[in-house]
Amino acid sequence: MRSIRALLQFTTILPLGESVDFDRFAQRSWLYPIAGYVIGAISALPGLTAWYFGYSDSLVISAFTLALVISITGANHFDGLLDLGDGLMAHGSREKRIAAMTDRTIGAGAFALGTMIVLITFACLASLPPLWIASAILCSEVFGKMMMGLFSSLGKPFHEGMHSYIYERSNRMFAVYTIFLTLPIFLMPEKIVVIAGFAMTLLTFCVLWYLARRCFGGVNGDVTGASNEIARAVVAVTFAFLLI
Repeated sequence: MRSIRALLQFTTILPLGESVDFDRFAQRSWLYPIAGYVIGAISALPGLTAWYFGYSDSLVISAFTLALVISITGANHFDGLLDLGDGLMAHGSREKRIAAMTDRTIGAGAFALGTMIVLITFACLASLPPLWIASAILCSEVFGKMMMGLFSSLGKPFHEGMHSYIYERSNRMFAVYTIFLTLPIFLMPEKIVVIAGFAMTLLTFCVLWYLARRCFGGVNGDVTGASNEIARAVVAVTFAFLLI
């Protein structure tokens, strides 16, 4: 339980009392999807509440859902997405890309990628009825955290930092464990959509892993955090295309 508490203290701003030693989680990074279940369940509340009371304005529900999920995580993963955008859009050598990604300023690349991901996610969620919005956000958070778990065990770091600290305490079997933790999500009624979302998340992981190696020579915490935001958009797209 202390490992799970450390995980939630790392991935959320939930008031969980006294801080737990981060090593409790770092040595068990395959637990990431558990945070996805917690964050996804809380973020599903706007959709579930609207469904229960018969409120059908999906635009409003989608906005509240996205605001809630980003707030719960303290915008940490979103910050990684912005940094990744600067790194991917930078021109020149690998060193220049890394410098752009790791500096403290927000450039055009950050704005462009952040805007695209948020708009795609919002538009796709807004195309769904409230109950499916709740299902999509729960599924996307579980698969997003699975992707973070995959990067923690398979994403070789290119420099010292939080990601390298976790990676050094992981092993390749953690990738199997973190995928195994997603199995309960396949009990959802929309099984075909969930399976498709799972497959698209794995494909996205492969693409992002390739881009990180090609552009930066490896993975860092920004890439790992950004993967959660990108996975949310990918799952939202999958739900929108298959359910509408």
